[in-house]
Amino acid sequence: MSAKTKFKSPAFEAIHSAASGLFSVDAIPQETMRSFDTACLSSIKDLQPLEIKALREELNVSQPVFARYLNTSVSTVQKWESGAKRPSGMSLKLLNVVQKHGLKVLV
Repeated sequence: MSAKTKFKSPAFEAIHSAASGLFSVDAIPQETMRSFDTACLSSIKDLQPLEIKALREELNVSQPVFARYLNTSVSTVQKWESGAKRPSGMSLKLLNVVQKHGLKVLV
């Protein structure tokens, strides 16, 4: 796994590391490794349009300010909040980080 992989806890990281070693020498099948991935790796929460708007309002920032922090356009933030577009990939991950830690992590 890459250095940026996020585990649920240090214990899950150790378990996943052991399973990865077993998988690399063909001691466990790919299906079992996928089960370890699901169990050990943290997931990114999919955010609904109202959740994105509520997050922004909770942070007391306007759409332009929120867009600036997230390095995206105001139009994109508007589309996320209206449901015309859904954040994915790095945008979704960044929104999850902001939801958990606030905008201070981006400053």
